[in-house]
Amino acid sequence: MSQAYLLQCADLAVVRGTRCLLSQLNWQVKAGELWQIKGDNGAGKTSLMRAIAGLAPQSLEGSLDLPSDFLFLGHKTGVKSDFTALENLRLHLGHTQNCDDRSLHDALDEVGLGDYHDEYAYRLSAGQQRRIALAQLFLAKSSLWFLDEPLTAIDVDGVAIIEACIERQVRSGGSVVYTSHQSLKLELSTRTLHLRGRGQVPDVS
Repeated sequence: MSQAYLLQCADLAVVRGTRCLLSQLNWQVKAGELWQIKGDNGAGKTSLMRAIAGLAPQSLEGSLDLPSDFLFLGHKTGVKSDFTALENLRLHLGHTQNCDDRSLHDALDEVGLGDYHDEYAYRLSAGQQRRIALAQLFLAKSSLWFLDEPLTAIDVDGVAIIEACIERQVRSGGSVVYTSHQSLKLELSTRTLHLRGRGQVPDVS
C-alpha cells in the first residue's frame, strides 16, 4: 500500500445473497481525509462499511487494501447489559489497545460517564450506552476510523464530543469515514462517497 493512502478499493462490489448492492467501486482514502458515505436507506452504506471492516467478508468482491489497526464503530453499541461501563469499554478494546485502568476511567469521564464507571449497562439509558462505545475514540491509536451512524441516540453534547474527536483525528493525520443522514458541523473539508444502490457504480466527489 502506498504510504499516501490508508484505504484503497479497486473494482469493489458488495453482494448480499443474490443482490448486488454496489459495484465497480474505485476509491482511495488518503491520510488526513474526512469522508462521508451517503445514500438512501438500503443503498448499502452499512453493508459496505461492514464488508470493508471484515465483518461480512462473504459479501465483498474485488481488491481491498487497508491498515490492520483500523477502528470500526457500528451503529449498534455492542454493549453487554450485565457488564459495567468500565468492563464494557475494556471488552470493546480487547487486545488491540494496551490501556491501563486510569486511561479507561479518563475516557469515560470525557464522554460524560464520570459517575457511571461501575454502573451496570442495563441501568443506563440508550444514549449513555452509546457513550460507552464512543469512549473508544479517546483511546484508539488507529490511523483509520470507520464510524457507522455515530450520532444514533446521542444528544447535543454528545454530538459535540464526536465532532471534537473527529477533528482531532483528522488534524493529527488520521482519516475518518462515517455514515450519517446528517452532516457534522466541522471546520474540515469533507469528501463524499454517494451510493446509488441496485448494484450501480457509486459517485466519488
